[in-house]
Amino acid sequence: MSDVDHRVGVKEHNLVVRNLKLRNVTEENSDALVSEIDKVFGIDEVSYNIKNGEIHLAYDATHIDLDGIEEVIRKHGADLHDDWWTHTKESYYKFVDQNVKDNAKHKPWSCHQVPTKANRKQK
Repeated sequence: MSDVDHRVGVKEHNLVVRNLKLRNVTEENSDALVSEIDKVFGIDEVSYNIKNGEIHLAYDATHIDLDGIEEVIRKHGADLHDDWWTHTKESYYKFVDQNVKDNAKHKPWSCHQVPTKANRKQK
């Protein structure tokens, strides 16, 4: 895939996929929740499986993070499931999201650069 295959603002190398269990999601608030998350800049894809109680997210981690998505989830009366596995995944996802952001800002460095003309010895 290339960047053209994604929504505006989503780059392939910054794309992350997340699956989290939610609680307090009903048929009434699930559509509004998914619709609002889908409008956030940086989201490439979002869906909710009401049978499993899981939300599937694909987003560019340089534009949005899991905290911003959790705000929208809580705004609609839902929340992340309160179990050990969901909390472990949430912590890991936040760690990886921060690394993606940090790496996007990092300027590559190399000590093996070609010397400039001023530094070369004249023959």
